[in-house]
Amino acid sequence: MNRKILSLDIGSGTQDVLYYIEGVEVENCFKFVLPSPARVVAELIKKQTNKGCDIYLTGKNMGGGFGRAVNAHIKAGYKVFAHPRAALALGDDLNRLEKNGIVLSTCLPSGCVPVHLEDFNSGWWNCFLSAAGLEQPDLVVASVQDHGFHPGKSNRMGRFNLWKRFLLDNKGKPEELLFETVPEEFTRLSELQKSIGGGQVCDTGAAAVLGAFFVDEIVERSFREGICLINVGNSHTVSFLLFEGRVHGVYEHHTGNMTPEKLWSDSQLFRKGELSFESVFDDYGHGCATLDLSEKACGFIPTYVMGPRRAMLKGYPVEFPSPGGDMMLAGCFGLIKGLELKGTV
Repeated sequence: MNRKILSLDIGSGTQDVLYYIEGVEVENCFKFVLPSPARVVAELIKKQTNKGCDIYLTGKNMGGGFGRAVNAHIKAGYKVFAHPRAALALGDDLNRLEKNGIVLSTCLPSGCVPVHLEDFNSGWWNCFLSAAGLEQPDLVVASVQDHGFHPGKSNRMGRFNLWKRFLLDNKGKPEELLFETVPEEFTRLSELQKSIGGGQVCDTGAAAVLGAFFVDEIVERSFREGICLINVGNSHTVSFLLFEGRVHGVYEHHTGNMTPEKLWSDSQLFRKGELSFESVFDDYGHGCATLDLSEKACGFIPTYVMGPRRAMLKGYPVEFPSPGGDMMLAGCFGLIKGLELKGTV
């Protein structure tokens, strides 16, 4: 019997879904693009704001893309209570959250409407797949963006230190981007892994680079010369230098701080190994790190761009790949590729 794998790439705007069936052509596997859990939560909060109801955030740490809805609710004069575990979705510093108007409570306050937080709700997915006439999966794998928990330190720097650890300690092996055991700093990924039943998880940026490995032509070219891969997400832009099956450099910035000219300029310095960590970090990005770049990589000139905001580099000398024939599911195919590299599928 062919094994079924539910692969989820959970972003700030959408969650992209691949129902992968081993032994079946990817064209005949099932695909969905759905609103992200954070977007759904934001809409629930807006409805309660319009009704004039206080709310109680319950559940688990998840993507905090509903933060603006929370702030608008408080600004409108209504109370926001939160269980400490759920409050982590809005920030790791609970004292700061309290100063910003969040009231922590371990139980549902009288008169409040509960709003459940969770990146993956197994009951919802069971119903969704059943309604679609699909069997429950044998394995669930997923990716989310996680800044990590770095007490007393910059979250931006802390997150980028994890990228540097990948480059130095794991020697840029792409399969190491997929976690069987989540690093303790990644609190959101840890909650996600528990919710999906223990399957492998990774960062959305990592899922994107793994998605590029799903394209045979890109992999083959990366063994002839170095390539630059850019994933322009709704929130973050992540770039990787790939050569001979390994990652040789990582760059990460906030997409909202980008212009086409700036992104292209940074990418040209990055591929040459001339972009410093400080220049990116001081520009309110996360950072940049490269290993010693081999001359055999020929400057990492070929550039492939993916992500929902990839059109930012339209008109530049780049290519727009579509892993598995669907660019929006690049992260989902990347998760499957990660499993393949680990020998799981």
